[in-house]
Amino acid sequence: MPKHGKRYTALVAKVDRSKVYTIEEATALVKELATAKFDETVEAHFRLGIDPRKSDQNVRGTVALPHGTGRTVRVAVITQGDRLAEAEAAGADVVGAGELIDRIAGGFMDFDAVVASPDMMAQVGQKLARLLGPRGLLPNPKSGTVGTDVAGMVRGLKAGRIEFRNDKTGVIHAPIGKASFEPGNIADNFRALATALEGAKPAAAKGVYVRSMYLTTTMGPSIQVALA
Repeated sequence: MPKHGKRYTALVAKVDRSKVYTIEEATALVKELATAKFDETVEAHFRLGIDPRKSDQNVRGTVALPHGTGRTVRVAVITQGDRLAEAEAAGADVVGAGELIDRIAGGFMDFDAVVASPDMMAQVGQKLARLLGPRGLLPNPKSGTVGTDVAGMVRGLKAGRIEFRNDKTGVIHAPIGKASFEPGNIADNFRALATALEGAKPAAAKGVYVRSMYLTTTMGPSIQVALA
């Protein structure tokens, strides 16, 4: 078992492991525990009552966080025609059609998200699926990154729309802000994600859907949040 340093041990001592915190208490405490020399990311973790081995129980969706994530998202847009100018006007960092596909296939990866129009998806799937898929960057309608409104998708990503999906253990991990955020803004973002998760509940999931919820920061310990 790895040994933690004095700093982390001191932070853990501030968390009452016998207590389940309200979201207001948790957001105040998570800021207190963020003592690193950089602006730590605040993350939400939800353990779901699903069987991730069954495709009809997997959870995936998007949510627009009301206060954003606090990070700059670099967006690449693969489209053609008039949509190229629309994407640029919306704030896309790099735009292009077939030439951008070839550039990415050649190793260009200076972006955090990829948006594509439907007319480009055949080429994207053929040339980039194996490269972008494992990185979670392959455009997909379910993640809100494939559509005719490329400008709207770019603006959404820039404003703080995030994708969530369960891992192989049935847990959702998502960034919901920065430690520098006001506690109320972190709480708002947390509630927005929790609501989106409820809306994405698979019909095949039985029993208790959300088993537990936690807040944590990049370098801090986790804090359990009350399900209510």
